[in-house]
Amino acid sequence: MKSSNQKLKLLYLAKILMEQTDEEHTLTMPEIIEELGKFGVPAERKSVYDNLESLSLFGFDICTTKTKTTNYYIGSRDFELPELKLLVDSVQSSKFITHKKSLELISKIEKLTSRENAKKLQRQVFITNRVKTLNEQIYYNVDKIHEAIAGNRQITFKYFNYNVNKQKIYRKNGELYTESPVALSWDDENYYLITYKKKYDSFTHYRVDKMEQIEITEAERTLSDKPFDLSEYSKTMFQMYGGKEEDVSIEFSNDLVGVAIDRFGKDVPIIESDENHFVCKAKVAVSPHFLSWIMGFGKKAKIISPKSVVDEMRTLAKDIYEVYEKQ
Repeated sequence: MKSSNQKLKLLYLAKILMEQTDEEHTLTMPEIIEELGKFGVPAERKSVYDNLESLSLFGFDICTTKTKTTNYYIGSRDFELPELKLLVDSVQSSKFITHKKSLELISKIEKLTSRENAKKLQRQVFITNRVKTLNEQIYYNVDKIHEAIAGNRQITFKYFNYNVNKQKIYRKNGELYTESPVALSWDDENYYLITYKKKYDSFTHYRVDKMEQIEITEAERTLSDKPFDLSEYSKTMFQMYGGKEEDVSIEFSNDLVGVAIDRFGKDVPIIESDENHFVCKAKVAVSPHFLSWIMGFGKKAKIISPKSVVDEMRTLAKDIYEVYEKQ
């Protein structure tokens, strides 16, 4: 047993340093020898010095500080603490990751730093009562979709929504969808699969967490002759709701220029402006969600053209007014 553990000495030493040390938490040589002893690995100073040198040559950032003693710790890592905090924030705020999987992923992220720094990550975790997906299969769905795209294969799946009793209701009476996957997009805190239909020469999208029984077929994908631009596609969609694409001119108050750039991109053409307003032209999928987005700015945003979209806005505003007028 002693001989076996000695063979693992270098690995145990790396484990001790990675888990227990950082710039604010160091170990002296006697402490390192004591920690190795807990793994059944007796060690002498000289051999530990040699092991530290080997780890350093291999690529570990072995750092030292000197006070009354020499203290050892791991300096730079693959991920710095602020980067890990960003990852934890992303996981805990993502609706498409279930509560259970969020805790599992955050636990794994914590292992990328020292134990003491992991405690700082734990203080950031606020998952309780967050809106999360109910579909635990989403991770396997994403993996299978990536596999189909890489293998240039079509997929089949069932697609569902929920009714008022929170029960699954399958679209197309539970029949399988057959689609050519093009890309995955994370938008509005959800994962979407974007597919191409050659019959209609158009793209459509599905919520990945509402897909079940995904299977990769032997049939090759049918793809558009035109290159697909995911960023352009995402810019035209509002909360990934489809609609007829239109070139829409919108008048904004000047203090909303940042909003327009965030939504449509820095290259959005501004076709006219004055000291109070500017008009930009953008290609959007006209849907109730797009119209509601414009409506949310009140008098600070107004659709100028085309007339058909202006008429849609008038109709929506009238319908909303009538709902509240009856109260």
